[in-house]
Amino acid sequence: MPTTTTEIEPTIRRDRKMADYALEQFYLFFENSSDLLCIADISGYFKVLSPSWEKTLGYNNEELLRRPYVDFIHPEDKDKTLNVVQNNLKLGIPVSHFENRFCCKDGTYKCFSWAANSFPENNVVYAIARDITDRKQIEHEREQYYIFFKTSRDMMCFTDPNGAFINVNPVCTEILGFSEAELVSKPFIDFIHPDDKQKTLDEMARQQTIGSSLAFENRYICKDGSFRWLSWGAVYNRDEKRTYAIARDITEIKKLEEEKNLLEQQLQHVQKLESLGVLAGGIAHDFNNILTSIVGNADLALMKINPESPIIQNLHNIEQAASRAADLAKQMLAYSGKGKFIVKKLDLGLLLEEMLHMLEVSISKKVVLRLNTSPNLPSIEADPSQMNQVIMNLVINASEAIGDKSGVISITTGCMDCDENYLKGTWLAENITNGLYVYLEIADTGCGMDKETVAKIFDPFFTTKFTGRGLGMSAVMGIVRGHKGAIKVYSEPSKGTTFKILLPTSGKPAEIFNVESFEDDWKGKGKVLLVDDEETVRGIGNEMLKELGFVAITAIDGLEAIEVFKQNPDIALVILDLTMPHIDGEQCFRELKRLNPDVKVIMSSGYNEQDVTQKFVGKGLTGFIQKPYKLSALKEVIQKIM
Repeated sequence: MPTTTTEIEPTIRRDRKMADYALEQFYLFFENSSDLLCIADISGYFKVLSPSWEKTLGYNNEELLRRPYVDFIHPEDKDKTLNVVQNNLKLGIPVSHFENRFCCKDGTYKCFSWAANSFPENNVVYAIARDITDRKQIEHEREQYYIFFKTSRDMMCFTDPNGAFINVNPVCTEILGFSEAELVSKPFIDFIHPDDKQKTLDEMARQQTIGSSLAFENRYICKDGSFRWLSWGAVYNRDEKRTYAIARDITEIKKLEEEKNLLEQQLQHVQKLESLGVLAGGIAHDFNNILTSIVGNADLALMKINPESPIIQNLHNIEQAASRAADLAKQMLAYSGKGKFIVKKLDLGLLLEEMLHMLEVSISKKVVLRLNTSPNLPSIEADPSQMNQVIMNLVINASEAIGDKSGVISITTGCMDCDENYLKGTWLAENITNGLYVYLEIADTGCGMDKETVAKIFDPFFTTKFTGRGLGMSAVMGIVRGHKGAIKVYSEPSKGTTFKILLPTSGKPAEIFNVESFEDDWKGKGKVLLVDDEETVRGIGNEMLKELGFVAITAIDGLEAIEVFKQNPDIALVILDLTMPHIDGEQCFRELKRLNPDVKVIMSSGYNEQDVTQKFVGKGLTGFIQKPYKLSALKEVIQKIM
């Protein structure tokens, strides 16, 4: 250890040099630091400020030094800042951390994160502040995005490179019915309607290739089996290899568009038919004038000519040809809706019974004709010969649809109260109003038709036969139009066809057509679930079941039926419609049997019993009832199984 002056001086010089170097380094740090360094006294004034203050706030150091630093602090942060500084001085806390906002010269505010070191013995504070304004803005934007993500009424999600959901907002689960756990980590393609999968994949591939935003529509399958139309906007982030997407539920808009398109098509069809009707009526009128001359002259010639003349047969041939031509003219007039009607009050059931033999000899011997007429039907205002033509045309067409195979043609009559929703799906809907209608239903087990064929069947000269004029169905439409009626068509390829003719009643029925009094006093008990998508069927069925002593519960389709059945395990019987949207009767039957193998189910349909029950052979179907049914028929079916 040095003891002399000579020995100590080198040490002093070295220490002084080191101190100068450290001071120089501190000065460089103080002058060039991007953070804000300062020394403040207990009186509330800055004593020393680094140059970064001026760069950050816009004030020069003289402006900052001559005013209390509290003057530059945001009003909401003043008390907090003073409390921290003064308490730390009093308590001798060496280092404290806090945040506040300082005012810039341009009137804006910067947010600072502070670390302050207090020296109570000197009444000074050494502090360093970092500008965290940008970070705070990012945090605020993230918070706003999170709120938007959670509360948006549009679906929001993002997916990984494999197309699996990483995160979904609450409205995704609300619209689709799946929980967040059921969606996250699952590929989005699993939830897309089969018909839209390839289109969606192609759009995603294109978007990932060009890197631009993506906008398209598709259908997503919900948990209950239904689907919703979604309109998507999506962006692919190449760096993250993630897709960010937002979707709006446009299902109701799509339904309105479909209804609008349907109405436009119906309007166009009606306008086309009206134009052709005017043309057909004019041609038929002139044609009849010519035929009158031909027939009259032929008749006169037959009266005047020698009975032994060899040309008599030729004149008879002219008469026969003219008669066939007159029938064709009648069809053209019927199509135009201007045929000559001899209108009177008509019992449709009686008319059918009178026609039965003629109908039986007019169809294939392999076809069985079934007549199901309802008693006490209200009368209609109609021309019997024109109604005869309608029935004959439809029955012959039904027979030809069955062909050389064995089959059944069912002719059913009934009465129903038709509202606007029901009439909206009929031909000639613009021709009729809400009210009570007698219906004539002719159903066959033939080849059926696709939607494109059904759309053309009433067009003049359209035919599915190799030969024929194609005026038969056009004449049917003309006759029904002339009687202020409407037509409803149900058909599917290989599943047969049903034509339902609606004709307005001439007055109130003498009694409700499908309600009778019973001599015996048998009554049922318990709950019966009636499932049917037609409101009129549910309404009358509900009344019938109550009349029989049951507690009636109704459901509009298979999905609702399953939920109702789960909530009411004491249901004694289910009457199930075969044809329904979403889940049909066959699917619903399987699910009900899965829930309770002993459940009693009666299947209900407008098709005949043979066609329906063969689908359920060996599956435990309890019974069958054909629409339309009377109370006595319903009672009989239920009595057999209860």
